[in-house]
Amino acid sequence: MTIHWCGTGLSAIPGLRKLIKSSQNVVVWNRTIDKAQDAVGDITTNIHRFDINALGDALNPGDVLVSMLPGDWHVPLAELAISKSANFVSSSYIAPEMRALDEAAKTANVALVNEVGLDPGIDHLMAHHLVADYRASDAYDPQNHISFISYCGGVPKTPNPFRYKFSWSPLGVLKALRSPSRSIRDYKERNVDRPWNAIDSYTAPLPTPESFEVYPNRDSLPFIQQYELQDAGPIREFVRGTLRLNGWADAWSDVFTEVETLTGPEGDARLTEMSDQFWTDNAYDEGEPDRVILCVSLKVENNDKTVWHKTYVMDAWGDDHGTAMARLVSIPVSLAVTSILAGDIAPGVHAAPSDEKLVTSWMQEIDVLSQHLEIIDHLS
Repeated sequence: MTIHWCGTGLSAIPGLRKLIKSSQNVVVWNRTIDKAQDAVGDITTNIHRFDINALGDALNPGDVLVSMLPGDWHVPLAELAISKSANFVSSSYIAPEMRALDEAAKTANVALVNEVGLDPGIDHLMAHHLVADYRASDAYDPQNHISFISYCGGVPKTPNPFRYKFSWSPLGVLKALRSPSRSIRDYKERNVDRPWNAIDSYTAPLPTPESFEVYPNRDSLPFIQQYELQDAGPIREFVRGTLRLNGWADAWSDVFTEVETLTGPEGDARLTEMSDQFWTDNAYDEGEPDRVILCVSLKVENNDKTVWHKTYVMDAWGDDHGTAMARLVSIPVSLAVTSILAGDIAPGVHAAPSDEKLVTSWMQEIDVLSQHLEIIDHLS
């Protein structure tokens, strides 16, 4: 079978190189040939200019099509894959239009696997592991009260005055600031229009505990069912959120004020202008290390007494082999590809796997990618 990898942006390279070096049959498609050659030309010559018609002609049944292109390409490429009886992988959230392809994928006997990057992706694996661990424990009781948090952030390893640096175009970050979120706090649905209206403090249980600013991201509520917590007991807290360095809110206060006023085409144009300026002022310097922190925690209480509490924590930073963000986004994508080829993922639309065998094997691979990875039992 052939792997058709589309897109050689900054977050795609380590996973792509891993597949090529493992002697898989990989075809690289990119809108700019020169950039693809710079990224992987030292290990492959099978590089083509991205064209969806040419890609369609090259696809065969059983192949895997990987989209590391902008999000608006995912559904068209997934539809193309189904039409050719080929599989599909992306690291992005499952859009409703992608979810709607589930029956067609099953009919074609192919897997469409998404949410297999860092966040979403590795966070899902951690959540599935913790939930399975709790359900198998003596503490499990459907009358227990559940608190779940998942915070992830990419930050500069050496803090700068802006308290943030960009690995790729800042436009996505700016647009996300205009997105509302839903989560649960104190058993009640918490709806927030803007992230800066919901900034809290969180102490990550790293070897040296470290405090960060955090806020809820997107809609957390559908993940209660995805993590199989819908029947585990009353939900006291459930939030999937973003982690930032302390001081981030103050450093970005003027940005928040302006973003709040931007609407319509003129607002979008201004966002693009701001993005370009941020990229100039706050992009990572060549060789400068980034840092990724991910904490996923499940706490279980009964009569206000904690009966089970574990946190999966990861800390990773860039090194001579590239950025932590690129490793942690693209290597899980490559693991999804190899799992499909091995027949370990069923037909249909899926997020990161919950199967214990796959979760364990993937996390063993991810352990190598981070400088610190552990599960903390807060009651031991």
